[in-house]
Amino acid sequence: MLSKFILAASLAGFATLAPTMASAQTSGSSAAAPAEKAPPTVELYGAADASAVLNARLAALKTVIGLNPDQSKLWDPVEAAIRKIAKQTAVRRAERAKAPQPASFVDILERTADAEVTRGQEMKEIAAALKPLVASLTPEQQRRIPAFLGMRERANGMPQPTAELWFFEEEQ
Repeated sequence: MLSKFILAASLAGFATLAPTMASAQTSGSSAAAPAEKAPPTVELYGAADASAVLNARLAALKTVIGLNPDQSKLWDPVEAAIRKIAKQTAVRRAERAKAPQPASFVDILERTADAEVTRGQEMKEIAAALKPLVASLTPEQQRRIPAFLGMRERANGMPQPTAELWFFEEEQ
């Protein structure tokens, strides 16, 4: 239902912009017109934005859990692990952007396998940091964490792709 709504909204938006785009193309196209310069590249989502979003998510996660003073003492290692991993995913994304294009599907498989191994190791770091905190939480507090991290149950029992967890978002 939501995807149909998004598709309909996208098509409506395109239908609204299409005449404007067509008139802009036809009115500006004369044989003697000078070559147009490409518009400057604008970074829409930079490092400062990513940092602000991570700060907000961490504050929200802490709020959603509803830590008491004793539990709050166990929060710092969790936050440090998530920050470390978010930073590493941003570094990997930048490295991947500079890397040469894969030559074949085998290269893609190898790169994907390497990324999954790395993300698996990092998830273990987060899990290790979470264990003491989670052990101190009530069942109600524990129930709030998975959905907030981006985890969801799969009806078919298949594992969830790690890229769907928000601390790996910078790598997407």
